[in-house]
Amino acid sequence: MSEMFDAVDALVASRSVLPSAEERKRLRVAHGLTLDDVAGALKVRRATVSAWESATRPTEPRGPEREAYARLLKQLAELYPAPTPAGTPAPAEARSLFTGEAPEAAVTTAPENTQTPAPSGEMPEVPGALIDEAVESVYPTPAAHRPAVTTGRSTSRRPGTRKAAPAGTPVGDTDPRFENGPLAVVDVDSDGQVLAYCTGGLVLDVPAKSLPSLVDWTLKEAKLGQPKLSGPGRPADPLLVLTEAALDRYGLPASLTAQERDAGRIPEGHKAVKQLVRADWKLTKRGLGPWARIYRPAKGSERQCVQLCVPSWNALDARFWGTAAQLPPAELARVLGVYASRVMTPRGSTAVTGLELMTALHPPTHAVRDEETGALRQAETKTPGSLGSDPVDCAPCEAPDGHPILAGLPRFHVRGPAEKLFEEAYDWARPMTDDECTLRYLVGLDVNMAFAAGANGLNVGLGEPTHVKSLTFDPKLPGSWLVDLSHVDLSRVKVGKEWAELDGSLLPSPFTPKGDRPTGPAWYATPTVAYAVELGYDVTPTEAWVRYDNGRYLDGWYSRLRDAYLATMADLGVDADLSPADFLTAMDGYKARDPELGIVITAIKATVKGGLGKLRERPRGEGWRPGERWRALERPTWRPDIRAAVISRTRINLHRKVIKHAAFTGQYPIAILSDCVVYAADGPSPLDFLPHRQGKPLPGGFKLGINPGLVKHEGTQTVLWGEQVREQFNAPELNLARSIKDGTVTDADNGE
Repeated sequence: MSEMFDAVDALVASRSVLPSAEERKRLRVAHGLTLDDVAGALKVRRATVSAWESATRPTEPRGPEREAYARLLKQLAELYPAPTPAGTPAPAEARSLFTGEAPEAAVTTAPENTQTPAPSGEMPEVPGALIDEAVESVYPTPAAHRPAVTTGRSTSRRPGTRKAAPAGTPVGDTDPRFENGPLAVVDVDSDGQVLAYCTGGLVLDVPAKSLPSLVDWTLKEAKLGQPKLSGPGRPADPLLVLTEAALDRYGLPASLTAQERDAGRIPEGHKAVKQLVRADWKLTKRGLGPWARIYRPAKGSERQCVQLCVPSWNALDARFWGTAAQLPPAELARVLGVYASRVMTPRGSTAVTGLELMTALHPPTHAVRDEETGALRQAETKTPGSLGSDPVDCAPCEAPDGHPILAGLPRFHVRGPAEKLFEEAYDWARPMTDDECTLRYLVGLDVNMAFAAGANGLNVGLGEPTHVKSLTFDPKLPGSWLVDLSHVDLSRVKVGKEWAELDGSLLPSPFTPKGDRPTGPAWYATPTVAYAVELGYDVTPTEAWVRYDNGRYLDGWYSRLRDAYLATMADLGVDADLSPADFLTAMDGYKARDPELGIVITAIKATVKGGLGKLRERPRGEGWRPGERWRALERPTWRPDIRAAVISRTRINLHRKVIKHAAFTGQYPIAILSDCVVYAADGPSPLDFLPHRQGKPLPGGFKLGINPGLVKHEGTQTVLWGEQVREQFNAPELNLARSIKDGTVTDADNGE
């Protein structure tokens, strides 16, 4: 009889009613569960759970997985009921979940967790127990029954317009010092109460009446900040984002004047600055501007520093943060909170943060214990694998124009390739052949996180350069090499271990950004010279600046940004293990599924490019004249050689794919711009011309996917469009990659 009952239960469970795919995802995201969390509990693949939530073609679970999945969704639906339509009174229980107000019958203290955990080393026997454990792991009790978190005079509550934190975003940090997250958006509500919107939907009442007291409250009561990213590092300082209402409350202007924008700060005589000075607070050299740091000198290991971000002063540049500055406080806290948890707490622009992330992962110094006193002190030597605390001068060939090391050159001297290292991204195009003009479409491919992928596994110099002559080329030795590569003929190159015959006139040179073939000796970074050897040609450097102190400094930086990118894309429905066709479908309009996470994706990409750009930061006004030092030169992270090596490797990685594709298909690119390459094809999709062997993409060629180094569809236009545009501007070699995404071409695209 028991077996019959079990069979009946199984039949009923196999028809368990499930909500829509959108509702399934909403419930999972509302509870802060990742796809991996659910997949682990149900003992299925991550891709399976993703397919159950697919907005376009959802699949349905079967068997015991369906019963367990239905149980999970039922429990989550009780915790997070669907929003009540406008004009319909909400039940007290649901209303309390979003407002933070306890229902009339609710207890005021959290009930004890009566669930008995499984003994150590044992797993629950039934899928339902795994579901219960997954639900309890994030919120032990329903939000409406949790007590209000208090911090001194502060109270916590849930805003009525709260948007659920995305999967993988912690509500608070495990470190009790930072239990309220890395940052808060400070705003003033309609009742005049100052509120701090934190990550995970937490809202704190702020008792501070002035800017100095706001800083005090942040350090003493708010419990904001972020743990250090590496052993020798230090925790991130708390970040306060001030809305226009908060600026008005604390006596700061809602916007900067033209003069203040040029200076990057408000005047030192401003009332708010004087208040800070009277309270013994200090500002860094950049003063009280869009990104400010307010601090007191550290006492021992205790830091007293708070960061300010002012969106209305253009702290969140729309080029890198999209519409973030216009978001309501809760949504802005979500965007910045996701970025902080996955990348790091912003320290300034995305470029500044990208550079600071390198330092946070490889701090220049570390603490050691004094053998005599037993006290901790700063080590006299740099931390292994870091760049150290002192700036290092670059080699003359690596110096940009105007650098003090070039002061001895004639005033109007223009350095050529034999005097200057010029490793930049591609900007190359060529006229279409007659055969290509008979095809219908131009299809653009874009390499995902191309410059991040170029940094992965790259050996770069950590110390100062050494000048050598008559040195045999060593591909493992980072540096700059003076070598003649004009003999490399792209008509006959090695592809793998075999020689291939190609049409070299249809290929860009891998050695110059414009794709021109070198005409004599020139300076190149190590990856460029190594690629000439890979193509099957001998190289004989005449001199070099090499760095014997070297290492894979950017590996951790790449991993952190890659993981942030992939996790956020997964939350947007683009998983790493999708088939090529499903990947193209998932990428179609992916940012519209969650515009706030779309902002995070844009910021992550900008962090990569901006951080690398900061390695060779140029003078920024301040009365600088050629031959004088500028502020960036005093940083140990001013390293143009590292930037050159990453760009060199990124360009080479793309050229290698182009060569592989040409050797296998006979197809050649029409144009290349940075990490975008355009091909002529019979169909509008990348699937219409990318080759496959036995259902798998060409090894070493272009592969569709979301991982860094793989490619996505950038855009498609017609061949007729391309010819008309080039004819309109009378430019047979106009770079169509610049406009392939939306077809818009301006005079600026033609260099005018």
